[in-house]
Amino acid sequence: MSSSTDNSAASVSNKKRPVIAIHGGAGAITRAAMSVEKEQLYLAELERIVSSGQAILAAGGSALDAVTEAVRLLEECPLFNAGKGAVFTHQGTHELDACIMDGRTLDAGAICGVSHIRNPILTARKVLENSPHVLFTGAGAEDFARANGQEMVEPEYFFTQERYDQLQRAIAADTGVMLDHDGASLKASGDPIDPERKFGTVGAVAIDESGNLAAATSTGGMTNKQAGRVGDSPIIGAGCYASNNTVAISSTGTGEVFMRTVAAYDVAALMEYAGLTLAEATHKVVQEKLLPLGGSGGMIAVDKFGNVELPFNSEGMYRGFARVGEAPVVSIYRS
Repeated sequence: MSSSTDNSAASVSNKKRPVIAIHGGAGAITRAAMSVEKEQLYLAELERIVSSGQAILAAGGSALDAVTEAVRLLEECPLFNAGKGAVFTHQGTHELDACIMDGRTLDAGAICGVSHIRNPILTARKVLENSPHVLFTGAGAEDFARANGQEMVEPEYFFTQERYDQLQRAIAADTGVMLDHDGASLKASGDPIDPERKFGTVGAVAIDESGNLAAATSTGGMTNKQAGRVGDSPIIGAGCYASNNTVAISSTGTGEVFMRTVAAYDVAALMEYAGLTLAEATHKVVQEKLLPLGGSGGMIAVDKFGNVELPFNSEGMYRGFARVGEAPVVSIYRS
């Protein structure tokens, strides 16, 4: 496990605005298993999705709209563990979580443990807009979704053969949740990041032309997790946070540790109360606070000046960013 940030695309510091950044999860690289074709497929999808958010910002759209659409597209792409292609619980079910936060107002909406909502991030957005509550769970979240006109699907919609096979390997190996499996049996997968060691969360952060920040995160959880387990993704301050005073953050990694350290909010607090820069704050949290507790993964961040940081302490992270008027930058590996 490396403890350095990626200097090629993880640290981008200038004050051009607006900008959007996305991630599709962090994890361990399996170079022997990676095919050029699969790598290019991931990079193409990352570029397509970040460009969609960029286009919204370029047209004068809000950061909230840009991150919503980017995460919706990530949920629709079976390459990533959110929405279509979500991983299985130990019981063979799907349980999805999502969260979104508006940095302008500190309003937020989140749902967790849902199995029938096609796009959890759209329902999280409805919670933000239409409910006095912040977080709905399970059947209550699905009732809220139906009442607010959200598209519902049968659980089979989320099925992909790759995720099902991943569950079977986890059960057969009796290794618990798949965060640190050997992955030796996966050399034919062609996946640039070992699916057994990939932290399957997606997210987006952005700042718009008005200087408003927003963050969104969505996930299918961890392969072979116990039904009912909820990670950091729908938790304000852990997997998602945005405040116009400081920063917008979306996290990906060992959810339990991100919750215990309140990782996303910790970055904002270090900036607001200790005067750290975005680069200093994200490095301190990702490299110095998470690692000693076994917290592997990373985060994407945009501060109120439009600076971008994409740090991670795992071997890789699907990621990209795009400033209005500039070509998108997408990456998987550490340089």
